[in-house]
Amino acid sequence: MPTSQSADTRDRPDAEEPADTERQADSEKQAGVEKRAAGGKQSGAGKRAKAGDGPGPEPLPPRLLKRWEIGAPGTTTPLATGSGDRSWRVDTADGAFFLREHVGPDRRRVLFQHGVTAALDAAGLPVLAPVPARGGRTLVTAAGRGYVLYPWVGGRGRGGLELTFAQCEALGELLGRLHAALDELTPPVQQSMLVPTPRAADAAAAVEEMLRDVPGGEDGTDFDALTARRLRERRDLLTEFAGHQPPDIEVSTVGHLHGSFHAEHLRYGGSGNVTAVLGWGGLTTGPVAGEVVRSAARLFACEDERGLDLDRVEAFVRGHRSAFPLDAGQIQSAVHREWWERLCDVAPLRHRYLGEDGAGERGPATLVSWWSANLDRTLDAFAVPYTAEYADAPGDSPAYG
Repeated sequence: MPTSQSADTRDRPDAEEPADTERQADSEKQAGVEKRAAGGKQSGAGKRAKAGDGPGPEPLPPRLLKRWEIGAPGTTTPLATGSGDRSWRVDTADGAFFLREHVGPDRRRVLFQHGVTAALDAAGLPVLAPVPARGGRTLVTAAGRGYVLYPWVGGRGRGGLELTFAQCEALGELLGRLHAALDELTPPVQQSMLVPTPRAADAAAAVEEMLRDVPGGEDGTDFDALTARRLRERRDLLTEFAGHQPPDIEVSTVGHLHGSFHAEHLRYGGSGNVTAVLGWGGLTTGPVAGEVVRSAARLFACEDERGLDLDRVEAFVRGHRSAFPLDAGQIQSAVHREWWERLCDVAPLRHRYLGEDGAGERGPATLVSWWSANLDRTLDAFAVPYTAEYADAPGDSPAYG
């Protein structure tokens, strides 16, 4: 059975060039980005400065917190959430709460999300339901903006590679339980879904345009040379695999999905159990197998050329299978699509090498080269929990050895 070596024992990346090459070149990255910015291209720093021109530090509307029965408000502390919406920790006589502001919220979407999370919370899953205001509303409007209050959740974040194999399986089972509950608690979703497929030719054209912006020769730095090399590698992969594009329509179980199930949206208690699944603003619909594969790829990807920890992937998929079984064909189709979409997604390249914002949700760009070189192995590994030999004998898996 093809599996990767555990991330706990892989000390050195099997890379064509030393892993510290990019670290050494990083010292020149900012200078290179600023040089390109001076030449008329907008740098990441410039975009961030522009993004910072959003909502200022104006105080909360007067008497806003009195709309909830939460005891006498004490300290209200602004939080840095990394999103465009402001948020605060609110300490009161009845405990701590999390307050989020929505500028121009889509009321229908927000209220649907609240109904779903409240139902999942009532079903005993680790999901936070919004705290109703005195009048029963979960979305409170004041000064033209929307506000939602949640209980404050403790615990800490953990990367997927920190988890034991048993914890990986438990996490997959939790995602499966969420999918099962969403299937039961939400309206039916049309089972034939058109999923647009990106085109390799479009991605290759974007890479060529990026290459033209990278200084060469005596005008370039070591980081510029590395940037050009990485861009050419992606261009060559797009050419090599142009005939591997997945179909736009695939037969797959479709349902409501969390939309962004990864380490940043998970909180763990002292015993290693998940105490809260956050990030329900991304609630969406789509193929369930797609979310399983995307989540595993985000959770168990190394930050270098080692690629995916396939032992942990297998444990995670096995856990999901125990709570919401699909089939090997759906899983492998989702693996194929996720790899293809990463191959055609140039946003992480723009972020990593040109200093632009908008890296997206897919993680490090280095994973694409590894995944392309190990495509068949990855397809097999994700589907292993659906093979008859593995299904009844988890103890035989290297992930439990």
